Amino acid sequence: MSTMRDEVRQQPDAIERTLIAEWPHAEELRRYFQAHPVRAIVLAARGTSDNAAQFGRYLLEITTGIPVSLAAPSVTTLYRSKLQWTDLAVVAISQSGESTDTNLVLEEAKKGGAFTVGITNEAESTLARLAHHTFLVRAGKEKSVAATKTYTGQLACFYLLAYALGADLQQAQLRRIPDWTAAALRTEEEVASRAERFCLMQHAICIGRGLNYSNSFEFALKLMETCYVVAERFSSADLLHGPIAMVEASFPAFLFGPLGVTWPATEQLLQKLQAIGAQTLVITDVSNTGLPMAGTTQRTIIIPATLNCDDSKLPADIWTPIPYIIPGQLFAASLAEIRGLNPDQPRTLSKVTQTI
Repeated sequence: MSTMRDEVRQQPDAIERTLIAEWPHAEELRRYFQAHPVRAIVLAARGTSDNAAQFGRYLLEITTGIPVSLAAPSVTTLYRSKLQWTDLAVVAISQSGESTDTNLVLEEAKKGGAFTVGITNEAESTLARLAHHTFLVRAGKEKSVAATKTYTGQLACFYLLAYALGADLQQAQLRRIPDWTAAALRTEEEVASRAERFCLMQHAICIGRGLNYSNSFEFALKLMETCYVVAERFSSADLLHGPIAMVEASFPAFLFGPLGVTWPATEQLLQKLQAIGAQTLVITDVSNTGLPMAGTTQRTIIIPATLNCDDSKLPADIWTPIPYIIPGQLFAASLAEIRGLNPDQPRTLSKVTQTI
């Protein structure tokens, strides 16, 4: 068994530790932001952490109404541009806390008057020392090069940050995420069986929209780095604006299909892909009762839990991103094993990547 697969299985406990230990810090930060509101938020990250930032952008804008942008680190590190940071919150996300360019953005923002927040798995890292406030992912040491438990831990921290910024989220709601993550792990055997159908796959598209847009990026990244599959990532809307022309019969297409505002467009795209003859696989949960009408059970991975949010003030799919990526992680680990590859040590990669 790969270390990656073992670390995927550790995620319910890691998320629970993170949410419990960091909740008091979220309460403290909420009081700070009540006294010192910010006009906008900037997120700085690379790699898997940048995918987590994509989720953070959607979550924070949807639940707080505060505009969010993703930093382009090269503007600071290469072009040496001086940005206007006052009245902003700048959030740096890094598993190791040693991403050079991310830390430089945070340092410049701090000098420029921004309030800085770090999200990292390493309490003694440079990032943790630089930030005014740090949310610590309690995932334990991640040994596999392919990040899994640190990604979901970062997503968990974004829920805490959203609460700190005024989102109407409750601790009791967040405490259910580990159970839903455990439910997603029960798809492991089914996922391994589905992966066998894709053993010869050389290219693919991964599709998610809204709160699951980040998962399309993360699933594609896992396929690229562990299985060496050329995987492109799209929202359902962007795919229809041209790239769908490359899809033909038997072309692999993976979709995240939660119930909620994104489902009608996803269902329409799914029907279009199936009409083309694409080899589709949808990740969803039991609350999406409309899915069997659009496909067959051989083309779905259904998480055995109801993830449709029952709080009318929140989006129906707000709790789906962490459980939904679990089958994607398991799929990448399974496909790598089927191909005789080691997902823990992808070629030419190391755990910590430092760029400027």
